[in-house]
Amino acid sequence: MRKIWFVTGASRGMGAQIAAAAIEAGHSVVATARRKESLAALAQSENVLCLALDVTDEGQARSAADEAIHRFGRIDVLVNNAGYGLLGAIEETSSSEVKAIFDTNVFGLLNVTRAVLPFMRNQASGHIINMSSLGGHQASPGWGVYGSTKFAVEGITEALYAELKPLGIHATVVEPGFFRTDFMDASSLAHTATQIDDYKGTVGKTRAFAVENNHQQPGDPAKLALALIKLSELSEPPVRLQLGTDAVKRVEQKNALVNAESQRWLSLSTSTDMN
Repeated sequence: MRKIWFVTGASRGMGAQIAAAAIEAGHSVVATARRKESLAALAQSENVLCLALDVTDEGQARSAADEAIHRFGRIDVLVNNAGYGLLGAIEETSSSEVKAIFDTNVFGLLNVTRAVLPFMRNQASGHIINMSSLGGHQASPGWGVYGSTKFAVEGITEALYAELKPLGIHATVVEPGFFRTDFMDASSLAHTATQIDDYKGTVGKTRAFAVENNHQQPGDPAKLALALIKLSELSEPPVRLQLGTDAVKRVEQKNALVNAESQRWLSLSTSTDMN
């Protein structure tokens, strides 16, 4: 069945791959990006509506949703993909840097979700797919503030899953591993203006990793896009979906760590109940 996809951050990277895969699968796509001209490659298809959308602007988000409905009559799949990374220690990160990334990665996602949901509720169907990352499941040195935005996305999606299921709407948070995109380029990854020497042994290693592994990541973004097509076709999609062998491994390791720590401190944890 032909569906109407609404994809944010569709001008490059995973967003562009997802939009292209949806078109190839016979669906119609509302492709959005900050600059409409950056969507020129997708605009060649008659089944695509290209719109300028800065997700931090709630008014623009509502206008984009309205235009999508005016053109196609419905929105079946929302992919909240727009976002960027921030590399730096927690102490190194300024309040303005924190605010900026939360404005896009969290509040922007909420703006678009709130704009689309009234239409999905009206049609009693739809699927919201929120793009998280490994950093949304396990924090690590250098990715603390970025990861915190993805932790927020995870929590938002868990709640959406429970709130929307009785209404016939699905919600899934996708946790990709490292995929071969431009994520670690300057166009997608910001660095804190402040760098403190004491963090060379921790965050410094992460900075080196980002340089050394740029465009060497093991994940294939085209295959990720195909996986999202399959996800959108499931009658009972999961609340969480890891993509990539590295993602599955990291989540298994995190779960084992949490379970081991819970058992180690079980007596202390259970010592606070009323007698």
